[in-house]
Amino acid sequence: MNAVSISPLGLFLQAGMVGKLVMVILFLASIWCWILIIEAWVAARRLSHAAREARAGEGLSPLVAPILQAGEAAAASHVGAETHADRRWRIGESMTRSARGLLLRAEGSLPSLAVISSTAPFVGLFGTVWGIMSSFAGIAEARDTSLAVVAPGIAEALAATAYGLAAAIPASIGYNRLSALFARVSAELDCLVQERADSLVSGRAVVAQAREAA
Repeated sequence: MNAVSISPLGLFLQAGMVGKLVMVILFLASIWCWILIIEAWVAARRLSHAAREARAGEGLSPLVAPILQAGEAAAASHVGAETHADRRWRIGESMTRSARGLLLRAEGSLPSLAVISSTAPFVGLFGTVWGIMSSFAGIAEARDTSLAVVAPGIAEALAATAYGLAAAIPASIGYNRLSALFARVSAELDCLVQERADSLVSGRAVVAQAREAA
């Protein structure tokens, strides 16, 4: 009986051409998954830190500067017959659109993680089915049902399943955790928008009153 290695490299080398192709695709998907997770996590942490610093008045990061600039531009423009509430809404809406654009760019990797988590198991399943088919073909060719005949195909099938899970599980966990993290970042940016909008409206109101008094 030929020994069947259960190491990832051994299973790859013992697999057929189709099995190897499936494993290579899943291996590359797994690497890409981790790259996307790290990039998204770093982007979310940086954006969250910048929002907290801006709210605390500890400095203005270039990451959130476009949000505040959008609010200042909206506050500098004047609309006739505009009430205080309308002005407050217009400034807040302008800053919200800018914040939403920052979030969309930072969340750019999440759809790819969702694709990996949903498709990797099916790619692995294809490799599993192909390995089982290879086992039956080996049985038919050798006219023998011993373990030595079916072991290589079964090992290839199970290896494809394992590779698929290795790519899908981190992608699924990463997608869910990063979605929750970006939800918190969105709440922090919303607080920053509301606070700065109130500040801009109050500041403009004070300036207007000073001009009227003069």
